[in-house]
Amino acid sequence: MHVVLMKFSDAGDAAGAKSRLEALGEVVPEIRSLRAHLDELHTEVSWHLHLVTTHRDVDDLRAYQAHPAHLELGAWLRPLLAARAVVDYTEDA
Repeated sequence: MHVVLMKFSDAGDAAGAKSRLEALGEVVPEIRSLRAHLDELHTEVSWHLHLVTTHRDVDDLRAYQAHPAHLELGAWLRPLLAARAVVDYTEDA
């Protein structure tokens, strides 16, 4: 499981990022599932965007991270971010 929280310098960029992230699910074969959600409460501790992807194994996660479409999106996304937090883990079977 790959979980990412994103905080944007301009919160208005979150919706466009969500759309672009969701498109990765259609072009990166190593993604088993992808969910992206925008924050709804906008509190002082809120992050703007939550992404969860699942992968068959750690090798598929690494292949996703190295995929040209993911790298291209990352190059577009990184300058827009104020902060990012990531947790990667294996779910218990």
